[in-house]
Amino acid sequence: MEAELVALATASATAIVQQMATDGWTRARDRVVSFFANRGAASPSAEDIASDPEGIASDLDRSQGELATAQQEGDEEAAADVRAEWRNRMRRVLRDDPEAASELRVLLDELKPGIPAQQVGDVHNTISGGTQHGPVVQTGTIGSLHFGTGGGE
Repeated sequence: MEAELVALATASATAIVQQMATDGWTRARDRVVSFFANRGAASPSAEDIASDPEGIASDLDRSQGELATAQQEGDEEAAADVRAEWRNRMRRVLRDDPEAASELRVLLDELKPGIPAQQVGDVHNTISGGTQHGPVVQTGTIGSLHFGTGGGE
């Protein structure tokens, strides 16, 4: 299989697994089911890929459950296994139906988050200087914040 298709299968599987841990999973899941169902889930030689939408959806739900458990337990190997499973399925689809690459690219574009994920980190705020009689805001970053003094400004 040519390197570009392998890279496409890998990127798609990674995007699918990333979506499993988001609020947008239901929409992404439906789109992935549609992708597989549109091509008979792969060729008849790919027996481990369900050929009906319900079977594909069931496999995705099972994978999502495995991923959630792996993340809760900090089991990176199990999470990698879920990615590998979907990468292999994508590779088989692309091997058996190279024309699926164009639809898979569209699917990958749809699964990419539109807004970069925010960095999550620790926030340490200290309030000092006696009693505070005004608003206190705890946050990591504030772009612009102004408090009026109430003096008609």
